[in-house]
Amino acid sequence: MDDPGFLVGQMLIAMPSIGDPRFERALLLICAHDDGHAMGLAVNRPVEGLTVPDLLRRLEVEHASGAPDELVMMGGPVERERGFVLHTDDYQSQDDNSLLISEGLALTATREALSAMANRRPRRALLALGYAGWGAGQLEQEIRNNVWLTCDADERLIFDGDHDAKWTQALAKLGVDASLLTAEAGRA
Repeated sequence: MDDPGFLVGQMLIAMPSIGDPRFERALLLICAHDDGHAMGLAVNRPVEGLTVPDLLRRLEVEHASGAPDELVMMGGPVERERGFVLHTDDYQSQDDNSLLISEGLALTATREALSAMANRRPRRALLALGYAGWGAGQLEQEIRNNVWLTCDADERLIFDGDHDAKWTQALAKLGVDASLLTAEAGRA
């Protein structure tokens, strides 16, 4: 996490030329990255019609109706039945199962974290199903191939509810006008 070559805590912005509909206009937070692998969660891909309270009720989590009435995210195509709570670091699991991503941000994948969401203990939280994963060197190669741009993460990009605007907002952080991007490659 201390290696500047690793992208933990950074956002990935899918380029129009990504060529994979699962990541079209996707914005991902990199939660883990080292020499052997990388793992991230999409923060702007809602599961249509599935809210956090709905999912918590299905899982029989106590006080599910107290959870924020927000949409569940499709975190990525890997292990889509597995849930992850991305949250502010004012909550840490009792078993110390929370992964600190960056200052102010953590990831927990336990039932206890779902209960905490129902009781609104993290100041801000996002529930995602599945994740995006890369093998050794794969993410780095995709970045070299201009599949992804990177930008600094911020709470607004991660947690705000206007999921359709997040991709454009992330590009704007870099000074890039989304309307000028194209999937067409050219030669100079």
